[in-house]
Amino acid sequence: MASELIVGVKHLRDGIEAQAVLGADMSVIGIIGTAPDADAGVFPLDTAVLMYTNDKALLTALGTTGTLVDAVKGISAQLGGGVGAARCVLVRVTDNASAQVVIGSILGNEANGTGVYAFLDAPEDLGVTPRLLIAPGYTSQQVTGVKFGAITAPGAGGTNGTFALAFVGGTGTGAEGTFTVAGGALTAVTITAPGNYTVAPTLSFAASANLVGATAALTLETFANGVCAIMPAICERLKAMFLPEGPTNTRAAAVDWLETIPRSQRVLHPLRQDAKILDSLGDVVTKPLSPYVIGLYVRRDAEHDGRPGHSIANQQIYGIVGVSPTIPFSITDPAVVGQDDLAISLGIVFRGDTGVDGALTDGGFTFWGTDTLSEQSEWLFANVCRMRDYIELMQVRAVRTYLGKFNLTAQTVQAIINTLDTQLRNFKADGDILDYRIEFDPDANSPEELRLGNIDLTFRAEEPPVLRKILIRSRRYAEALDGLVRSISIQLGNQGVA
Repeated sequence: MASELIVGVKHLRDGIEAQAVLGADMSVIGIIGTAPDADAGVFPLDTAVLMYTNDKALLTALGTTGTLVDAVKGISAQLGGGVGAARCVLVRVTDNASAQVVIGSILGNEANGTGVYAFLDAPEDLGVTPRLLIAPGYTSQQVTGVKFGAITAPGAGGTNGTFALAFVGGTGTGAEGTFTVAGGALTAVTITAPGNYTVAPTLSFAASANLVGATAALTLETFANGVCAIMPAICERLKAMFLPEGPTNTRAAAVDWLETIPRSQRVLHPLRQDAKILDSLGDVVTKPLSPYVIGLYVRRDAEHDGRPGHSIANQQIYGIVGVSPTIPFSITDPAVVGQDDLAISLGIVFRGDTGVDGALTDGGFTFWGTDTLSEQSEWLFANVCRMRDYIELMQVRAVRTYLGKFNLTAQTVQAIINTLDTQLRNFKADGDILDYRIEFDPDANSPEELRLGNIDLTFRAEEPPVLRKILIRSRRYAEALDGLVRSISIQLGNQGVA
């Protein structure tokens, strides 16, 4: 029997067509924190667990105390407009009275997949990727430890060798170090653990027998919060964003803290306020603010069919009765604290003022924050960075189907370009980007690279910036007086007055 038609018609579908693909979900929130009375069988420690904020069974299993419980409530309070629930990836760590110990648990260990590294397992284990990360209540704390200054007197007569330092006095614990004596004199001091101190101790060199007259100076050094230090790297691996909370006691403390955070487009408008809410007894209590703000992203994304290209600035926050501290803000006066905070990329919540001309709203509590901590101005706005992530993730999903299935031909390259063009054209039509270009540069595609199966394409797109300032020039209009003269002349019938 013949293996091919001798006479007839046969269809062959080559499949080299532009591909349609759904976008990535940029609204999944990752929360790491405590829930001391949670059901360990449902929420095991250091394990990513997927939870919808309206899942009653999981809410019960989570218990009633801890930062995870408060965070889920704060996020859920922001939902509306047809959004029934937010998808959250929860990672529970061991609770402890010491914030320092909890932070250590949050930092975890990459080799064991504990702490923040559990988020990296979520895509494979849960089928979702957390793109908005928070660690409520554990991003503001900083450790102040000892730092070696200088040997002020080397002394003499000591036993040579390297010995353990002794720390005397001061307020705090945990410092460790060594000192070296050579030729009978102090030659080196090394701090191996700075400890946690509010008043610096002094050093004792008694471990070197007969060493006399040796002195060295110590100073105190404030270190960055460990969670803030590691989160940008976790976010890069997930294409996620991180919203930290800083000190709320003074603005100066918040600014000092802000200076220790890595400059990264993965860090969203840091906060320096707490949320005030009513507890079950009707009492006002203070809670971390980040869940209430991060929930706004879910709400705004849902308003635009999941596309993350719109800012959460000038949005009302629900579920709070106040914030602490109160930050004065006016849209007409540059000399207010709120304007100063926005100038350094902080995010703020302020209360509306009815009848106040410079107020942004008449009532409620409104959030304003647009920036990341990127040092590159092109990635200053949070909505721009999130939209670019969304575009790039969609492109990966759209073009991966061509890999290995098709040969590198002009038709295949055209199909890939058509796929990218369709995606970007739709974004432009919806106002998510202003314009775009897709280019195949012959100079970037040598015969040698093509022979290896490699192509080099460039896409350029411009996401719209946030409208932050409107300048209206106010001038007199002298030409209107000419009209007034003509009008009076006509009414008087061009007659003079005797």
